[in-house]
Amino acid sequence: MVNWQIVYTRQAQKDAKKIAQQGCRQKVEELLTILARNPFQRPPPYEKLIGDLTGAYSRRINLQHCLVYQVLEELRTVKILRMWSHYE
Repeated sequence: MVNWQIVYTRQAQKDAKKIAQQGCRQKVEELLTILARNPFQRPPPYEKLIGDLTGAYSRRINLQHCLVYQVLEELRTVKILRMWSHYE
């Protein structure tokens, strides 16, 4: 059952192409399914980000890349910001 709407920034859409080329598409799809059900579900673990990304959350795709998102609770929407390294 999907309770949360998933939306993507333009950057996340670009990142999705890179992720597919890296062979990480299945892992990203699993994370997106979890976020659509409950963006605060554990496991898998997530972390609150600070600095420029305060208010956003991060979940690991692999050792190098993270899925970075914001939760807009009043809209029941998860906004995907990045699907690549957020340190670039």
